[in-house]
Amino acid sequence: MEKTANREMRITRTFKAPIELLWEVWTDPEHIINWWGPNGFTSTIHKMDFKEEGEWNLTLHGPDGTDYPNKSIYKEIIPFKKIVFEHFNPHFFTTVLFESKGEETEMNWTMVFDTAEIRETVVKVHKADEGLKQNVEKLDEYLSRL
Repeated sequence: MEKTANREMRITRTFKAPIELLWEVWTDPEHIINWWGPNGFTSTIHKMDFKEEGEWNLTLHGPDGTDYPNKSIYKEIIPFKKIVFEHFNPHFFTTVLFESKGEETEMNWTMVFDTAEIRETVVKVHKADEGLKQNVEKLDEYLSRL
């Protein structure tokens, strides 16, 4: 098994929400625009074809007015268990695992970059590690309002 620890970012969180709700907020663009992105960012989803080999195009709008176009392709979808997508520019694979814990759901979110250097650059330039934490906080806050 290939070791990826030096080129990945990972976060695990247990949410006070049933797995069906967590799955819905990950897979429905009407929900995802309410929590996707770091603090201060908003999203416009241009296309979200949620199926294997389906395209997900969105623009993250930064608080300073900068737009960040994002393109991903869904690679694997196992309902209520797993979402894998390939993100381009920078290139990485995201795997999100869901596990029901009664009325709570554990989510394990991992991003694996092509090289440790790319991961380090994304962390230094875009503060992606902090952005990932903020994204999960926004998801938790959004779920608490539903």
